[in-house]
Amino acid sequence: MFHIYCPNCEEYREEEEFHASGQAHIPRPLDPDSCSDKEWGEYMFFRKNPRGIHHELWVHAGGCRKFFNITRNTQTYEIKEVYKIGEQPSVVAK
Repeated sequence: MFHIYCPNCEEYREEEEFHASGQAHIPRPLDPDSCSDKEWGEYMFFRKNPRGIHHELWVHAGGCRKFFNITRNTQTYEIKEVYKIGEQPSVVAK
């Protein structure tokens, strides 16, 4: 078991309280009504799943229930940084 820092609660909690919600920093189409089915499908369903450094969206489901971002190495599970929604990562994903 490992602990994850929640930037909203400002404390470390057990990993069981958190859930990964996929890739972070995915911009929503500005005009969804004008998107083609292909464009909308790509926005909704296609995500990167790289080996190595990746920016992910997580939720503190067993705590404050707020979303935040984690930069994590998907090979080693090492968390490089944790930051709030709206902030930009300092670690660059490859």
